[in-house]
Amino acid sequence: MCPRTITNYMEVKKKYEMEFEVNSSPSLLYQYLSTSSGLSDWFADNVNSRGEFFTFEWDDTKETARLASKKHEEKVKFVWVDENKKDTPYFFEMRIVVDEITQDVSLLVFDFAYESEIPEAKQLWENQIHDLKKVIGSA
Repeated sequence: MCPRTITNYMEVKKKYEMEFEVNSSPSLLYQYLSTSSGLSDWFADNVNSRGEFFTFEWDDTKETARLASKKHEEKVKFVWVDENKKDTPYFFEMRIVVDEITQDVSLLVFDFAYESEIPEAKQLWENQIHDLKKVIGSA
């Protein structure tokens, strides 16, 4: 085991937040955040759901998360689960925010990463949100 791996094993992931302007209705945007077909269009190569559990596939990687909470046209929160489908301390949440005055729509993203990997994780989200905007015609 290399020292980097040992450090990461003991290191706790840190929560970070990002905000993206999205030219979309909250209703349309919510469909792409809350359904397996919508998430497959931009978030992962493939997404399957069975009940409250969603399996996300990227290349040769599969991760499972539980849809922990959702509020129509406002937010979705997925908690990553272990191989026994037990919740881990880590989640990602996406919130749709509409400015009361301008009616501009923003997407807030909350996620976790090791401190040294946060810049790379943020870049990944930027790329994924760019894909989302293309899919919904907001790019």
